[in-house]
Parts: sequence; structure tokens; C-alpha cells
Amino acid sequence: MKSKSRGVNAKKRNFVGGNIPIRDLFSLKGRVALVTGGAGRVGRQISQSLAEAGATVIIASRDSEKCARFARSLKSSKLRALGMSLDLTKDESVGTAASEICAKWKRLDVLVNNAATRSAGPFDEYPVEEWERAMQCNSSGLFRACRIFGELMAEKKSGSIINVGSVYGVVSPDFTVYGKHSKMTNPPSYGFAKAGMVQLTRYLAVFLAPRGVRVNCLSPGGVYSPEMPMNFVENYSRRTPLGRMAGPNDLKGAAVFLASDASAYMTGQNLIIDGGYTAL
Repeated sequence: MKSKSRGVNAKKRNFVGGNIPIRDLFSLKGRVALVTGGAGRVGRQISQSLAEAGATVIIASRDSEKCARFARSLKSSKLRALGMSLDLTKDESVGTAASEICAKWKRLDVLVNNAATRSAGPFDEYPVEEWERAMQCNSSGLFRACRIFGELMAEKKSGSIINVGSVYGVVSPDFTVYGKHSKMTNPPSYGFAKAGMVQLTRYLAVFLAPRGVRVNCLSPGGVYSPEMPMNFVENYSRRTPLGRMAGPNDLKGAAVFLASDASAYMTGQNLIIDGGYTAL
């Protein structure tokens, strides 16, 4: 009986602190976050949400000027942000970025793996060379970022990795939403990489848990862009129970939740934000 009691007490000691106000659980004040592809359609939304929650946000991609412009726009709103050059297909580029982060902040609290190479073409016309090019960023680049930036977190025994997936990592595309005569379609490499991302999320969640790092996946449905053909937008919206595509604020809450202590007991999960698309 004494042994059992000591075991229970040991488990109780694992709980840190007392009651924490909900606004403090969601706060990212004092934290450093890196968002790859952070100036793109999905990345902008995530970068802005983390900055609004109090984090210093590093917006990184191969297009460093685009990242710098977006960072300046956030700074004009009194948010903390800066742009950084990052090519996930090259070890040297990722290593240099990690060294710069260590030198400037001595820590990395949040990593958002959002960068992705997008291509087009149906399965029967899709060249192997295009598949391999997509994998360099979407699979190998993801692995490289998790390993190198994840180690920065593991050294501090704290951190949250958020892999940005897609509903197409969970279900097959509904090709009818693209229309019969549209050149717009979903390439086979995209869903393949996003499904692999979900499994890598589970793998790393278990592997990094003893070192204090949580790993989760955020999988959005279609995010609206004015450049999209209206026929596609209408078809996709009809296919979605909530009747629309995701807008400019629909991923913000989920991103902050996964990055913050509000999700401190959550790891290895795939959080789907899709308006009900995958419920059908």
C-alpha cells in the first residue's frame, strides 16, 4: 500500500503550477516562433496570429524579400516579426538559420512547418521529375526542418512543432470540384507528402516527448484566394457542410492553440480545420 501511495504522489508531482487563467494559457509573450513559408496564403495567417498572441515571429522562405516585406507590415502594427532566408532543400541553409536563431535569441519555442512546393498536373501526365522536385521540399525539407530546428527545442526541453498538412493528407481529392474543363487539379505528390506528414507527426511526438517537445499537425481545408477560378470556389463551397472555403481568420485560433500552453497535454494529433469537408 505504501508503494502505491508513493506512486500516486510521484504522479501528482508531474503537474506544474495551479490554476492558470485562460488568457495566460493562450499567451505566447516572450516566445520565439519560426514559420516556414510564412509569407504565403496560409503562412501569413499563422504568422500574424502568433505575433498577435505575443510571440516574436521569424518569417522564412527562399523569397527573403517577400518575407521581409510581410514582417515590416506586422511591425507597423506594433508586432514583433522579421524576415529570414531559408531553403529547406539545403542542409547548409537550414543549419545557418538555426545558428542565427541561436545567436540572436538562444532559443526556439515554436516551429511551424508550413512551406510547401506546389505543382499541377493529373496522375496520368505527371512526370517523375516533378514528383521528385516536390518531395525535396515537401518531404525531405520537412524532415530536415524537424531534425535541425527540433534539436534547438529539445536542448531546452521545451517546444511545440506544428506541421501544416491538408485535408488531402486524410482523404482523396474530389476531382469534380475542379470542373471538367479546368486546368486546375490536385497533383498526386501533394496528398502523398501530406499523408506522410501526419505519420511523421506521430513518430516525432513519441520520439521527442521525453525531451519536452510536442508535435502536432494542423490540416486545413481549402483556403480562399481571389486568384482562384470562381467555378472552383463555388463547387468547393457546395461540397463543404459550412458552405464556404476557409477565410483569412479561420486558422488563427487553431495555430495559437497548438503553439501555446493551451494545448500542453496534446501531442501526436492531427487537428483538421475544414468546415466539415472530411465529415462527408
